[in-house]
Amino acid sequence: GRTRIVAMFNVTSTSQPTTICDSDSTNSFTEIEIDGVVQPNVASSYTFVTTGEHTVKYTLVDPTSIGYYDFYGCNGLTSVTIPNSITSIGGWAFQDCTSLTSVTIGNSITSIGNYAFDGCSGLTSITVEATTPPTLGSGTFRNNASGRKIYVPAESLETYKTTIGWSIYASDIQAIQ
Repeated sequence: GRTRIVAMFNVTSTSQPTTICDSDSTNSFTEIEIDGVVQPNVASSYTFVTTGEHTVKYTLVDPTSIGYYDFYGCNGLTSVTIPNSITSIGGWAFQDCTSLTSVTIGNSITSIGNYAFDGCSGLTSITVEATTPPTLGSGTFRNNASGRKIYVPAESLETYKTTIGWSIYASDIQAIQ
């Protein structure tokens, strides 16, 4: 089975290239599909030819993990859905994705690396579907938007709030509605 990460991009200008993956992470993907069109060479950097909303699907080489720096600095990335097959997110994976506003992380996640979402200054909503809190690296959710909320399963609310790593975000953690 293939694991795909579905990401939404909002392209405000086509004169400035919008990064769709970190140049060092192209070996993490077997295929990239942009707006339904499969791109033939993952090593290439792609630019969007029109402004507005675009859907990008990344097929992962390792179906269980997102690698280090995979989406680092993806300036146009607005939302990402991480499927249930993913068990780990590498360090710095989404660092400095400044347009990113929402993230949904599937129920199999067991670890999220150092600074994975650091510098995501637009990030207001993080949903973690795992009932057991994943281990967190340092600075995982540093420098997010003020008023950011982390949504977790209702039956695990108190566990998240008191677990090492998560407890520093306790005031932001709420039950999934």
